[in-house]
Amino acid sequence: MDGLTTAETRELEQRMQKQQMKVFFGLFSNLVDHCFMSCVDDFTSKSLNGRESGCVTRCVQKHMALSQRLSERFQEHNAQMTQQQQQQQGSFR
Repeated sequence: MDGLTTAETRELEQRMQKQQMKVFFGLFSNLVDHCFMSCVDDFTSKSLNGRESGCVTRCVQKHMALSQRLSERFQEHNAQMTQQQQQQQGSFR
């Protein structure tokens, strides 16, 4: 963000925050849609029955575990790429 005025930096940060919120709400919406479609099939009651409730809980837990593992793998991959780039830059010197 070097070379930007304070106002430009603030506007860029606001745009980035809005984009992050859009991504978060998109992921949340997809999670809700997936777990609802996978677990809820009895519309005779306003509340979830025991099977549906358990299914939704497991669905969300699996999704969260998957998201965490993907994040960890991304960080591992990013660290490997950074290390490789540093090694390549070191070999050019």
